[in-house]
Amino acid sequence: MPNAGPARSGPSKRGRSKIERLRKRPEFLRVAAARTKFVAPGLILQARRASAVDSGCVATADAGIRVGLTVTRKVGNAVERNRVRRRLRALANEVLPELGCGGADYVLIGRREALTRPYDNLREDLRNAVRKLNRNLTSRAARAEPPAQGAHS
Repeated sequence: MPNAGPARSGPSKRGRSKIERLRKRPEFLRVAAARTKFVAPGLILQARRASAVDSGCVATADAGIRVGLTVTRKVGNAVERNRVRRRLRALANEVLPELGCGGADYVLIGRREALTRPYDNLREDLRNAVRKLNRNLTSRAARAEPPAQGAHS
């Protein structure tokens, strides 16, 4: 078979940069340690500014968005967990390139209700969560910066 399908590397159809994945446990733990989260009926979103980006949100072309997905055994059996994971992955690919903070790491935690909650409601939950957490990330960055030195002697 000479052509097995389209290549999946590079920017997506709409010129958006590809979202990278969090894969290692320490990466997930760093996001959880930031203690910035939003709880919605179908999902929990945790966020953390990447260490290389200290000034809040930057353009996604400058610094990529990384996302991790996790669904615990409390959600259901393997088939149900995989269904929730697929729904969350589709949501992340749809919402984060548009609203995500460049240079940030996000972790989506699937909840049991993600199985039955309408997709449009899940999308709105994620949109609201990303907006709220981005405000928190940028306000924390502003508070973390030292005050500007004036010309006063």
